[in-house]
Parts: sequence; C-alpha cells; structure tokens
Amino acid sequence: MPFNVQSRGAAAAILACLGLAGQSVLYATAAEGVWPVEGRLLGEPRGTAGDAKKAKDVSGIACATELGFPRVCVVADDSSQGAQIVVLYDGRLVAGDFIRLTDASLDGDLLELDAEAVAYAEGAFYVMGSHGRPRHRDGGAGDAKTEAKTAARRHLFRVTFDVTSVDTVGRLAKPATVKRSLTLSDVIRAEPILGPSFDGALAGGGVDIEGAAIRGGRLYAGLRGPILPSGEAVILSVPLDVLFDGAAGQAKLHRLDLGDGRGIRDLVAFKNGFLVLGGPLKDPSDDAVASGDYVVRWWDGAASRPLGVIPAFGRKVKPEALVPLDQADGRLRLLVLFDGPPEGGPRVVLIEAP
Repeated sequence: MPFNVQSRGAAAAILACLGLAGQSVLYATAAEGVWPVEGRLLGEPRGTAGDAKKAKDVSGIACATELGFPRVCVVADDSSQGAQIVVLYDGRLVAGDFIRLTDASLDGDLLELDAEAVAYAEGAFYVMGSHGRPRHRDGGAGDAKTEAKTAARRHLFRVTFDVTSVDTVGRLAKPATVKRSLTLSDVIRAEPILGPSFDGALAGGGVDIEGAAIRGGRLYAGLRGPILPSGEAVILSVPLDVLFDGAAGQAKLHRLDLGDGRGIRDLVAFKNGFLVLGGPLKDPSDDAVASGDYVVRWWDGAASRPLGVIPAFGRKVKPEALVPLDQADGRLRLLVLFDGPPEGGPRVVLIEAP
C-alpha cells in the first residue's frame, strides 16, 4: 500500500507555490522501497578496459517495450564510457552486458561520455552525451583537459542489437553494432536561439542535454539549460536521418513551461506524447532538496499539463531517469532512477496517468 510522503495540506501548499492549485494533479507518493539491482551496474572507469566502479551517477534509461515485464533496457551512467543492458522485472533490475562506446583518454586518464540520455525506437537504442562543458574542477576555455572532456561529451551513439536474443540476465548473444554521430553539435550551433549558448558553462546558461526521446523519425533532445528569458525550457527535435545519414532536414525548437525556471532532466516517449521530468537548472546547495523541485508533466508536442511532483529524497539524490511501469485507476506507476545513490537507487512513485 503506498504511503503519502506529504500530508494533503502540505501537498496543496506545494502545488499552490508551483502555480498548479486547482488543477488535477496527484502529488507523487512513494509506493515501494528501493528496488534491488542484481549483478553490478558500472560507472566511472578505473583506468583499464572492463574495470569500473559501481554506478552512482545513473543518468538515463530506455526500454525496448513500453509496458509489461520483463523488458530489455539500456542504462547510462554519466561517468562511464558506455552503456549497459538491464533486464527490468517487476520489483528488481538485473544488470547485464556493458557496451563500451568509447575509449577516449588524455594523458592516461579515460574520458567519460557524460551520457545523460537514452532513447529507443525501431530496434535501436540511442545514447547521448550532454554536449555541455564540464562543470567541476576544470580550467576554462582553452585548457587542454577541459577541451578534451568537452569533446568527449559531444557524441550521439546508435546502438543496435537483437533484443529478443538477450537472455534473462542481460547477456548479448552477439555483440552490438555501434554507429557514432557528431552532427548534433553543428545543428545546435546553427539554431539561432541555442547557438550563442552552445559553448557556455551550464551555470551561465550554456547548452546541456539531459533527456532524449524518439517519435516519428525525429530525435527530441530535452535541455536542462539554457532556460529561455521567458522562463521556458527547450526541446530541440531533429530528423534522425540528418544526424546519422547526412540527409537534408530541418531542426525545430520547442518551448515548454515547467514552472519556476526548471530545465528538462529526462524525456520519455509514452503513448502518443512524452513524459517530461523537470528540475532546477542548478543543483540545490542546501542539505535537502525541497519537495516540488522536481515535477513530471505530460507534453503532446504542443500543449502540456502537470502529472505530479517527485518527493524529496535529499540533495544528493537527484531524479534523472523515468520508466513508466503500468497504470490503473487513473494512476501511472513510475520507476525513478537517481544520480547519487548506488546503482540509481530505483524507486517507484505514483503520478496521475496521462
């Protein structure tokens, strides 16, 4: 039986502050404890191929099927050099084969992809780097290490394998096929609104991608930053054949009001639209993230509406990835993975069904 993380009065106050009072919004309720991860999700590389620390910066997940169990999924940790197959069961995840996407290094140090988003469509998974500049403990523009790290983040990978041949513990029958694209950087630079922010730092309004979804042959990239002067977040959609096949086509910039200057932390194609996870542009500096900092909205490509508020689990437990599980009685059961706790600390919340 789910339990409310906030009282009805507290929830109403939060929704009023968010400008959502009077709307049909279900305050998210924590429905279960942390789901166990069997096997080992891998994160930061230690310096040798195949050797990595346990993941603690899970940043993206996508599954080959929208509903039902088990599902074959791919998970990204933003400190790693690849992505990992995960089999999703109801109540647990099983970590399978790791798919290395790069071995980039500088002076013997392996460079992370900063893979912030994973999407799936038509037999392929897409793993996307943030395309932003490093935020921690690096020199400014022109510093060799910073420039190498920045270049490593500006990749989009198409990862193809037969999902029906993956066994119950996530092992591949044959190696995955990987195709790399660097085209998205050029598309962003050419976009009049985003171009001036492309090479800026996140804190100063620079480009930083944290969500991805695919619909109708287009990649939708959800940006944490910049936030537009209007307070709206940005989604940039680009035809896949532009990114991978050199075809001609137009990018399109979409604006989405997530309230309180939030950016996009994840984007999931679901039913005939998208689930959007919104969160603060800058990570909170206090000891606890306030309930209401992270929200889930429904977006159909034009209009959007609120579905719920993610409960607060602490400053170092940041919602980063969503998986719709199932729905009943007007509620959607949603698995949330976090940046901070070991292996994403998967938790279930209930929100309003779209």
